[in-house]
Amino acid sequence: MTGKDTFEVRGEDLLKKVKELIHEGNVRQITILDKNGKIILVLPLTLGVVGAVLLPPLAAVGAIAALLTECTLKVDRSK
Repeated sequence: MTGKDTFEVRGEDLLKKVKELIHEGNVRQITILDKNGKIILVLPLTLGVVGAVLLPPLAAVGAIAALLTECTLKVDRSK
């Protein structure tokens, strides 16, 4: 089953939510949008992505979280 979910999150909860979604393991892509709907970052994820490969994108998410008060996560899920 493929699906798309949308989550409204506050900036301080952004990194926590992204880590939670990655941990679920069925996410293909996470798109972070600002409160005006402008795309800030797209994180393409594959089934084989683990560990050190995720560190730079998560650092970017942490920096973005410090700048945004509220944002939207669009999540594309795979089977």
